[in-house]
Amino acid sequence: MKGLRREEVAQLAGVSAGYYTRLERGRIRGASDAVLESIARVLRMNDIERSHLFNLARGFVPASQRLEESPAEGVRPSVQRVLNNLSVPAIVYNPAHDIVAANEGGRALYYPHFDTADRPNIARFIFLDSRARSYYGDWGQARRMTAAMLRLYVGRDPLNQAITAVIEELSDRSALFRQDWARQEVYEHRSGHKTFLHPHLGPIAVTFDGFEMPG
Repeated sequence: MKGLRREEVAQLAGVSAGYYTRLERGRIRGASDAVLESIARVLRMNDIERSHLFNLARGFVPASQRLEESPAEGVRPSVQRVLNNLSVPAIVYNPAHDIVAANEGGRALYYPHFDTADRPNIARFIFLDSRARSYYGDWGQARRMTAAMLRLYVGRDPLNQAITAVIEELSDRSALFRQDWARQEVYEHRSGHKTFLHPHLGPIAVTFDGFEMPG
């Protein structure tokens, strides 16, 4: 909660200031559900933020123990057929924000992301490609949402080297990513509205829905 000092949060949550400080610094493994619930209540976390807190507590692994993981190269043929049969633009991206599949409409809508020699990656495009500023109708919001989604995904899967590699690269190369990352926000991309300023098609306003696919 904004305006509360660390000691006040600890007192309201029923833990010592020293214990809360350790939790705040990431030494969260082993914290009881009751303590986590108290902290979530005091800080007035929403469902996504609360879930992120519990993911950190249950899945935190030191950096030295991270495992190498290769990002998925694509999707099953059956999934691609479903995409191709959709009458609306659709893309599939993994937690590291690599676009691993798309239908014709999706490739057209996200054209600038595919206009690269490397694998198309939404996060890299938003933070590292100068075209992103004029492609997204609200580039600032797109940036903040992307940083918040990466924080959510790495909290769910801290061993995923593909996610951590993107976060580390953006942290090294983008001051704006460091700024947005420091907000410590988490966001789940489910539904909403976006505006694209497409270089060939002009302004495009879309309503989107997102869902997770089993691996």
